[in-house]
Amino acid sequence: MNRKYLDELKQAYPDKFASENRIFKNIRRGDRIFISTACGEPQYLIQALINYVESHPSAFFDAEVFHVWSLGVAPYADVKFKDHFRYNSFFVGDSTRNAVNEGLADYSPIFLSQIPDLFYRHLVPIDVALIQTSLPDAHGYMSLGISVDITKAAAECARLVIVQINANMPRTHGDSYIHMDDIDFAIAHDEPLLEFRTEADDEVAQEIGKYVARLIQDGDTIQVGYGSIPNAIMNNLYDKKHLGVHTELLSDGLVKLIKAGVVDNSQKTVNRGQTIATFCMGSKETYEFLHDNPVIKFQRVDYTNDPLLIAQQYNMTAINSALEIDLTGQASAESIGQTFYSGIGGQADFMRGAILAPGGKTIITLPSTAGDGKISRIAPFLKEGAGVTLNRGDVHYVVTEYGIAYLHGKNIRERAMELISIAHPKFRPKLIQEAKKLNLIYRDQAFIPGKRGEYPEELETYRTTKSGIEVFLRPVKISDEPRLKEFFYALSDRSLYRRFMSVFQRMPHEKLQEFVVIDYTTDMVIVAILEEEGKETLVGVGQYGVHGETHTAEAAFAVRDDYQGLGIGKELVAYLTYLAQRQGLLGFTAEVLQENRHMLHLFETAGFDLEKRIEEGVYQLKMMFRGT
Repeated sequence: MNRKYLDELKQAYPDKFASENRIFKNIRRGDRIFISTACGEPQYLIQALINYVESHPSAFFDAEVFHVWSLGVAPYADVKFKDHFRYNSFFVGDSTRNAVNEGLADYSPIFLSQIPDLFYRHLVPIDVALIQTSLPDAHGYMSLGISVDITKAAAECARLVIVQINANMPRTHGDSYIHMDDIDFAIAHDEPLLEFRTEADDEVAQEIGKYVARLIQDGDTIQVGYGSIPNAIMNNLYDKKHLGVHTELLSDGLVKLIKAGVVDNSQKTVNRGQTIATFCMGSKETYEFLHDNPVIKFQRVDYTNDPLLIAQQYNMTAINSALEIDLTGQASAESIGQTFYSGIGGQADFMRGAILAPGGKTIITLPSTAGDGKISRIAPFLKEGAGVTLNRGDVHYVVTEYGIAYLHGKNIRERAMELISIAHPKFRPKLIQEAKKLNLIYRDQAFIPGKRGEYPEELETYRTTKSGIEVFLRPVKISDEPRLKEFFYALSDRSLYRRFMSVFQRMPHEKLQEFVVIDYTTDMVIVAILEEEGKETLVGVGQYGVHGETHTAEAAFAVRDDYQGLGIGKELVAYLTYLAQRQGLLGFTAEVLQENRHMLHLFETAGFDLEKRIEEGVYQLKMMFRGT
């Protein structure tokens, strides 16, 4: 800030600007000291406090430092200051993780939305607040800028409020203001704000981002965390429209979506037209965009993270990460076994709120492996000592680089099979074995290990039928057994007879396995899926099995009665033909009942060189691909 402005401030508030020694003399032994969050940390102020302690080693002892998250400016956690400070974190960061796990610092697990109440009710009294603000305006109001979160509550409750006024702090709108009259001391010092940059150049993150983007619909209101995976998700959202943002953290990725017009908040139920956040971790460019921007509001965390408020937001989509998830759907985002790694934070607040929201959905993302690919993040059960951040009812979708598992409303067996299907392929056989031992899945569950049984995700495709229906065609998954069961029992006796030439009364697990456990290198089963309001309905099945001696394949198809005549069968035939030709096969064979005129017509008009003969009311078809 310029010298003239600073002199005017000091003249207007002469008692607020004192020497650092005089300011820090007001800290008493045993005081509880609060520090602003993450990129909002007052770096100079913290270092000035440390310098004071080093030059006045007997000034005070046993002060407790409270912080949500440090991005590296945490000298008070150094062992050499153990007599002066005891660090107590609401969220464990990289710079304090070792201290917490070595017993040199503390971790207080709590929903982030509940922390302000601890301060206001003096269950955690705050004696001193070290915070950072923007320049005061003409009325004496300063903005807390990129760290409103629990900082506003701490500043309102503290006996002593010490402010670093920094001209680089953006003036953000919302519940972010504090008046000069309400602080005790100010130190004017300009310095660049801490920046947090994470590139989404990791291939695994990009794959996860593509899958999550499928789940986000136009008009959804989203909450996203931090890191390479959230950035990859946001990089895949540029074809969406009218997204809203109600989030804890505002990141570079979200700001880019706002600038691109993807986020306009026009369809939000609460705070329509406004982006709502409680703190920001990003780049200088993002901070400049936030400055005096009236459509972005920073509110206290007990507002942004209130599950009851989040639940009022139609189509609320909460997207968060986990360190580990077990086959029943329990997820830990705060610890790896007995090692405290991060914290509860606001994840549970948003996931619970989104679960209750009309049209809401929750998404957990995680790479399939850790430890350079040596550890599966999908495990039979969470490691001993791990904190269950999200219970089995909190999660709708789980996404890895190998696909999407939908858990909501599923039983334990179905959940286990869904999660195994998106685990890293090299861990799937072991997960199958462990799940069998634990009686989580069928004891006779079949499985094809290695490349032969590895799901060919690249074969997924969308097609539009002659009737205008968009249908998702993909290879069958080992987790599709419940969907296929529902499909077969939805077929009429007439359709069953035409497909199987008999009417069966049961489609037991043993029979269903023949459809879902296949060798993708020789055989193929393609399912036709309609995606409606987050639900997948299996409406058609096409399959072929290779005849090695003739290099052809026997093909068969079925479409649910209530979806027949809409062009779904035609798309299945066309796609299976394409896959078979790609495999180098010469043609199909099939058996079709004489009465099944619809299926016969489908084959006759599919472009094959067709030969047919009839035996006992059944057409024997030989359908060679043209040009082969």
